[in-house]
Amino acid sequence: MAAIKVGDTIPEGTFKYIPWSEALNDNLVCGAPVELSTSEWKGKKVVLFSVPGAFTCSLFSRPATQTTSPPYLEKFDQFKAKGVDAIAVLAANDPFVMSGWARFEGLKDKIIALSDNGAQWSKKLGLDKDLTANGLGIRTSRYALILEDNVVKYVGIETERGVTVSGADAVLAHL
Repeated sequence: MAAIKVGDTIPEGTFKYIPWSEALNDNLVCGAPVELSTSEWKGKKVVLFSVPGAFTCSLFSRPATQTTSPPYLEKFDQFKAKGVDAIAVLAANDPFVMSGWARFEGLKDKIIALSDNGAQWSKKLGLDKDLTANGLGIRTSRYALILEDNVVKYVGIETERGVTVSGADAVLAHL
């Protein structure tokens, strides 16, 4: 059961990520992780969505048969037109895996791929998931948040398999 709800201020958190640069196009370059604090989102409109893991069958919340760009990336301009300052994807993987996934998906500097190692921040929201029985450990749930000045304006939590309330179209409809 999620602890976070519309009207709540998100808890403080710090994530690691590897900023995109042209140098990352060289597969021999890893990049160095930097930190991003939720305090950097104060005064901004942010869309944050979470998946249980990078490189999962979700491939960024799109059907396995779809070969076009991931929906959040495909609709990036629509999010920007609705005043979104930043879009971030969150998963329990380390920053190097998240960076590799971001490069694979072609996110470049449009969507930030954040590491919520051990789902520590998602746990504060009540949005962690124990997949230990499947050999995956503690993961982030599949969810989406719309934040304005770090206040939750929308929470979409997937309770079944598939992507509905956390998908790009659902989030756009709530902006």
